[in-house]
Amino acid sequence: MSDLRAAVAQLYNTYPFPPDPLSDAPPPGYNWRWTWVAAHSFCTGRAPDREDIRILDAGCGTGNGTDYLVHLNPQAQVTAIDLSEGALNVARERCRRSGATRVEFLQMPLEEAATQLPGEFDLINCVGVLHHLPNPIAGIQSLAQKLAPGGLFHIFVYGALGRWEIQRMQGAIALLQGEQRGDYRDGVALGRELFATLPPNNPLVQREQERWAGENQRDECFADMYVHPCEVDYTIPTLFELIDAAGLEFVGFSNPQFWQLERLLGNSPRLMERAAALGERDRYQLIENLDPKAVTHYEFFLARPPLERLDWSNDEALLQAIPRLHPCLHGWPSRSLFNHDYELVQLSEAEFAMLSACDGVARVGAIASQTGIDLATIRHLWQQQLIILATP
Repeated sequence: MSDLRAAVAQLYNTYPFPPDPLSDAPPPGYNWRWTWVAAHSFCTGRAPDREDIRILDAGCGTGNGTDYLVHLNPQAQVTAIDLSEGALNVARERCRRSGATRVEFLQMPLEEAATQLPGEFDLINCVGVLHHLPNPIAGIQSLAQKLAPGGLFHIFVYGALGRWEIQRMQGAIALLQGEQRGDYRDGVALGRELFATLPPNNPLVQREQERWAGENQRDECFADMYVHPCEVDYTIPTLFELIDAAGLEFVGFSNPQFWQLERLLGNSPRLMERAAALGERDRYQLIENLDPKAVTHYEFFLARPPLERLDWSNDEALLQAIPRLHPCLHGWPSRSLFNHDYELVQLSEAEFAMLSACDGVARVGAIASQTGIDLATIRHLWQQQLIILATP
């Protein structure tokens, strides 16, 4: 094990992360990105052909995401790997207590997954891990080799421009620690004293209070943010260097609304026309340049081809489709509910009738005839991720 890898393991043995409390019940709520049916529909436009899949949670930490992956995917077999034995012990206990039984935990670095893990996985989840590797490219390439054809790779990494204040505080703590760097409890104590001592109008203090203080009440979170021994933060150009190194297809960001230029430039037809001439990656970079503080991280999907996509623009195909409710809705049945992103949605009577008729058996054509709902409304419900469409 390299010195840097050992330092990372020691941090998480000292401060197992994330520090979410254990529970004797399944985890509350949902994360659609960890739900195979929802993620597959987002990436392809349609429901997957099968749900008895293999999932890899790469860098599972204390198992918060693993717990969700097991409970949100009731037919899946889950493998979870991590570098830290201390974090894995918490993850095992978390899943034991919640009843998440379809999971195997293994201690290994991500860089060895390609040679140490048997078989391939339909869904790989890697949240908050690649940016903490000594060589993120080696990590993403190792995991990419374990992705099955048609499989999806969900990734979360840090953004440099939206974490400028964290980088500054990390540097300040490291300077004050000197030769004691690597003593993570000392680093946390120094960092907290710095925030308590700096003037209230200091920009680092202000940003901490407005953005990070809530989650940093726990020392585990503070340590992960401010005294981590290894962190690589990305911008759009360096992010796509990482993505290209994986040799996989970029499917898209999982928060697509943020990456729409209309959000920033929609009031200027001239600027929109200029921006339309840019390539996709240049458009992403333009958005990042114009709204840098908002890009604290990137969350996106990669895929191994072939990955068939459907946009349901063909009426005949849509009439034959079999609709079902999106698995990540809260408050159903009601005309007022929360969608996959916990945004409040108000359904019209026609939309409510459509969702009520979605039993996973009846086809769109039959439901449209029964309810009188038009295809444009059905497409809108699908675009809003309130329903999922399957090919017959």
